[in-house]
Amino acid sequence: MNTPDVIPLSALQHWIYCPRQCGLIHLEQAFEDNLHTARGQVVHQLVDTPGYEIKSGVRIERALPVWSDRYNLIGKADLVEFHPNGRVYPVEFKHGPKRQKLHDDIQLAAQAICLEEMLGCLVSTGAIFHASSHRRREVSITPELKQMVIDTADAIREMLTMGRLPPPVNDARCKECSLRDICQPEALADRARQRQQLLNLFNLET
Repeated sequence: MNTPDVIPLSALQHWIYCPRQCGLIHLEQAFEDNLHTARGQVVHQLVDTPGYEIKSGVRIERALPVWSDRYNLIGKADLVEFHPNGRVYPVEFKHGPKRQKLHDDIQLAAQAICLEEMLGCLVSTGAIFHASSHRRREVSITPELKQMVIDTADAIREMLTMGRLPPPVNDARCKECSLRDICQPEALADRARQRQQLLNLFNLET
C-alpha cells in the first residue's frame, strides 16, 4: 500500500475481524503464518492465477483486479462469473466449513462496489465458497453492507493517517489469530493489572 488514501480490500476483512490485526498488518507491516493462514493460502492457489474459461455460456474470470476510484479501494476478486443475461457474480474463496462471517461478507461487498463502478452495472448478490464443505453461501449485497464497506475504509484510513495502533481485543478471536504472539493481547489488554504493577513497583498508593 503506497498511500493511506488507497485501501486494499483485504484490509476491510482484517478490520472487521479485529482492528488491531488490521493495524499490525497494514500499519506496522507485521505478519505471521499459522495453520489457518496456511489453509487459506492453499485454497487461494485455486484462483490465484489470472485467467478465464467459459462453462455453459458463463465466462469465469479468476484473480480479477478490481478497484474503485470513488472510494479509493483496490484489490482482487478470486472469481467473477459473467452470465449471458448480464449478471455479474463475484465469488470469494475461504477455507473452512460453510458458515456466515461478517468479515468475509464485507470483502465480497467491497468487490461488488468495485465491479459496479468498473462495469456500470448492479451487483446485487455474490457468494462465499467454503472449501472444506465445497459449498457456496450466497450473500445479498445490501445497502447496509455497502455502507459498512465505506465506513470501514474510512476508519482504516484514519488509523493509517494517525499512525496509531488499535488496542487488543483479548477475546475468542485471538485463539485463531496468527499474530497473537506479536499482538500479546493478554498482556496489553489488562490495563488494570498493568497499573497495579506500576503502583507496586514504585510503592505508590492507589
